[in-house]
Amino acid sequence: MSDAQLAEIAATPVSTIEEVIETMTAIDYLLPAEDGLKWFNFLYLKVTEKVLENPPVAGWQSPVWLKRLDVAFANLYFEAIGKWITEPSSAPKAWQVLFDARHVPGIMRVQFALCGMNAHINRDLQLALVQTGQELGIKPRRNTPEYRDFEFVNSILEKVEAEILPVIATGIVGVIDQSLGRLDNILALWGVRAARETAWSNGEVLWTIKNNAILRRVKMEATDSITGALGRALIIQV
Repeated sequence: MSDAQLAEIAATPVSTIEEVIETMTAIDYLLPAEDGLKWFNFLYLKVTEKVLENPPVAGWQSPVWLKRLDVAFANLYFEAIGKWITEPSSAPKAWQVLFDARHVPGIMRVQFALCGMNAHINRDLQLALVQTGQELGIKPRRNTPEYRDFEFVNSILEKVEAEILPVIATGIVGVIDQSLGRLDNILALWGVRAARETAWSNGEVLWTIKNNAILRRVKMEATDSITGALGRALIIQV
């Protein structure tokens, strides 16, 4: 395995949720168990599959918007990988925490998974909301079909996390991963629903300044720094 191969897989932007799953599956096959990025990618892959397979009983209220959001969101992850491999300093600070620690021993797989979720949700999701809104002419607002679909995804994510994180913690073949007594301490730092709700609020703010390059840059730099700090708290060996 080489990072050149990883960069090649991540280089082509995806345009459908099926392509998102294909790319993440290829990354999963490529990365060895010792690579911390594998465990965020594995969690993200399973979440994406569940969102695709488990729509609301009455169907999504804004399916075009939701699919486009999922694609824009995933492309930010793939883009971060490419930036890190080609020029590490160009990768968002929120992502650098995970990428820097990929091969550090003594870090639980769950920590890697949650560190990636932190970077992706707390930094990237607001960007994806604004990008999708601009493409489709839909402002991110609460009490809308888009927000109700967003909330439904929260429920899916919470369920998948509850199912998948113990699998990651014990290993795919059931081998105990370090001290599971540390798991509660790590999970106490993280809440996916709260993170996504904050991301939506940040998306609303970012939308209002989307045409002001200076304010947008200042806001994203602050978000990047704060998200990176939380990522370090999640990845630290406890």
